[in-house]
Amino acid sequence: MRHMNIAIDGPAGAGKSTIAKRLAKELGYIYVDTGAMYRAMAYYFLTHDIAPEDEAAIAAACPSISVTIRYEDGEQQVVLNGENVNGVIRTEEVGNMASATSVYSVVREKLTDLQRRLAAEADVIMDGRDIGTCVLPDAQVKIYLTASIKARAKRRYDELAAKGAACDFDEVERDIADRDDRDMHREVSPLRQAKDAVPVDSSDMGIDEVVEAIRHIIARSGGQGEKA
Repeated sequence: MRHMNIAIDGPAGAGKSTIAKRLAKELGYIYVDTGAMYRAMAYYFLTHDIAPEDEAAIAAACPSISVTIRYEDGEQQVVLNGENVNGVIRTEEVGNMASATSVYSVVREKLTDLQRRLAAEADVIMDGRDIGTCVLPDAQVKIYLTASIKARAKRRYDELAAKGAACDFDEVERDIADRDDRDMHREVSPLRQAKDAVPVDSSDMGIDEVVEAIRHIIARSGGQGEKA
């Protein structure tokens, strides 16, 4: 029996992970945070002093990197070479490194194989930037979740401020715009809306509203998205 695969793509700060986690929990699906996997690799590059523009060094390091996912109490744990790195991969520095190094085919190929195997083994909701276009092109449901740059910057700024991090709104906004540009114009698997993806703009929507909108889309595709 073929498992149900839901792909949620979109730019940084659109709320993909938050929404995908909620939906996975409500529907009983496995949530696969592909961005966390790229962040784990980026963390390895940072801690080994590998520059994001040094493609040769990145390619040489890839065989030494093992990124796996396990679940503890229903929560996804990202494991890098045997170490749980959930607590260290959510910084802006790691996020920017992930965006810069995900352009390399050797990095994407390493993680794409794992992601596809996960999707073949269970009902999954997977979010990222090229899930519907590259990783799971045959996913039964594809969502392109987006929001304006200002709305995404505000969310990221509020998130950082809540953690007590020193941050500047204009700088956060520039970082998001720069990341959009890199993601949309990279040669390998650029961020774009799949032709059969349903667009959802969350600029003026709360989390509950976005979840409900996507549940309706899933339900129309036979993925049991409607609440009982």
